[in-house]
Amino acid sequence: MLDLPSPAVAVALPGTGSDAHFARRAFGSACAALDLPFLAVDPDPRRVIDSYEAALNDAARSGPVLVAGISLGAAVAVNWAARHPESAFGVVAALPAWTGADTTDCPAALSAAATASALRADGLDAVLARMQASSPEWLAEALTRSWRSQWPDLPAALEEAAAYRWPEPEVLTSVTAPVAIIGASDDPVHPIAVAEHWTALIPRADLHAITLAELGADPAVLGTRGLNALLPRRVATP
Repeated sequence: MLDLPSPAVAVALPGTGSDAHFARRAFGSACAALDLPFLAVDPDPRRVIDSYEAALNDAARSGPVLVAGISLGAAVAVNWAARHPESAFGVVAALPAWTGADTTDCPAALSAAATASALRADGLDAVLARMQASSPEWLAEALTRSWRSQWPDLPAALEEAAAYRWPEPEVLTSVTAPVAIIGASDDPVHPIAVAEHWTALIPRADLHAITLAELGADPAVLGTRGLNALLPRRVATP
């Protein structure tokens, strides 16, 4: 058999307001199939980005890191990979939401800021009830768990996410690691056009399209698609 290069560890970064539990569901089984050491990061709601970057820097001490991020986590993953080319084995960037620092029209940033404002005004229970009434069951269940775990610091965490500088085009073009980009064709908060734009800009990127129904039925679709792209013929496709 060929002695193919492998990452030392995979690190999964959740999206805005999400948690390690969902990131583990998304990427844990694919990593287990490879016997790949795996860490799903629980964000510190008082310092979300710092907690993500600290986890990546710690993981890189053991060798090349496969970074898997969802939404905000995808942005942090790509920004980190651009700054640390010697440490990034590859990136799975799932559901990217924007390109560039100006997030005035970014649906994900606007949603995070509006939710933070509502939480400050109305409290957690009222906002949870509205979210649960308007969201698919799988998403409502995931966010109810993660929002409760991050309260009372959740509004600050959402505001930090809303203000985050998404990768500029020049950052995307500078990424040397291979990148598997996963976009949902029917997701208005993470438009598929953004995933297509990232794919066009990142030199070694491939786009993989899913639907929100697929994601809701089994979040592990992110890990299967992403790791199959970065480590071909090593992850069995269900």
